[in-house]
Amino acid sequence: MDLKTTYMGMELKHPLVPSASPLSQSVDSIKQLEEAGASAVVMFSLFEEQIRKEAAEMDYFMTSGTESYAEARSYFPDMGDFMIGPSRYLDILHAASEAVDIPIIGSLNGASRDGWSDYAKKMQEAGAKAIELNVYYLPTDLDLTSEEVEQRYIDVLTSVKEAVTIPVAVKLSPFFSAMGHMARRLDNAGADGLVLFNRFYQPDFDLERLEVRRDLNLSKPVELRLPLLWIGVLKGKIKASLAATRGVHSAEDALKYIMAGADVVTMASVLLKRGIGELTTLLKDMTDWMEKHEYESIEQMKGSMSHESVADTAAYERANYIKILETYKTEYTLE
Repeated sequence: MDLKTTYMGMELKHPLVPSASPLSQSVDSIKQLEEAGASAVVMFSLFEEQIRKEAAEMDYFMTSGTESYAEARSYFPDMGDFMIGPSRYLDILHAASEAVDIPIIGSLNGASRDGWSDYAKKMQEAGAKAIELNVYYLPTDLDLTSEEVEQRYIDVLTSVKEAVTIPVAVKLSPFFSAMGHMARRLDNAGADGLVLFNRFYQPDFDLERLEVRRDLNLSKPVELRLPLLWIGVLKGKIKASLAATRGVHSAEDALKYIMAGADVVTMASVLLKRGIGELTTLLKDMTDWMEKHEYESIEQMKGSMSHESVADTAAYERANYIKILETYKTEYTLE
């Protein structure tokens, strides 16, 4: 059984990769991930705010208007919330890259055009084999155009690509008016990989305390459908590698992503819920499924259910939307 896959030019022993999470905040846990079978590890994110917390712009966004509505302050993080600073991050990355044989992928999380390239370079020097740019940006300014939002992503990518020689992936959200075109723009700008999709953590309100609740809901299997759609659409149409993220809780979830065209499948929620050892279970279950269905390699199945490969391309388009509604209407009427 040949489980090998290639992601951004890196040959990995299989497609299952732990994504950025607290599980990579220590060298010991990264070693445990390798022992459980991880083919690579994406480090927990280094936030732009950690790098630039002294900037006056950050102070402005955290305080502007709060003299009138004090409860609005709870939208923003206290700088004390960041447990590990930039120097410590690089120390962990360097130690991990020395301690394990699998590739360590650095993760930068931010939104501005500036301030990324220096730390991207430092990550490369610390031993990162690639970098994942998590452009976590929610454009709430009503005067900001879609073109300006898209250009921000391109500018961040271009800046980092100029600073490093290792591969660079962009983790992006699905909320572009023309997702396919944006993927092509990033591909043309030099992205070595696209990670689909980021999760924007929507707030909830505490009505008694008049505060914003900052709670984290881990992913659910149903969330894989949107990334599954776009990976299937993009497979074969861009040069960049495709990484799937969101909703992976079983071997079947991972296999669906691979059949859509993903080169790697990243996961965190299932490992946080069930423990690092679940990675070993997922890999075994995936191998057992492939043997049962007589697949000899990951490459054989990769993209077999993509837009280009399926006979019924309407399944990816508007016609399928109509069919689903009509089918549900018929079933509901019969009941």
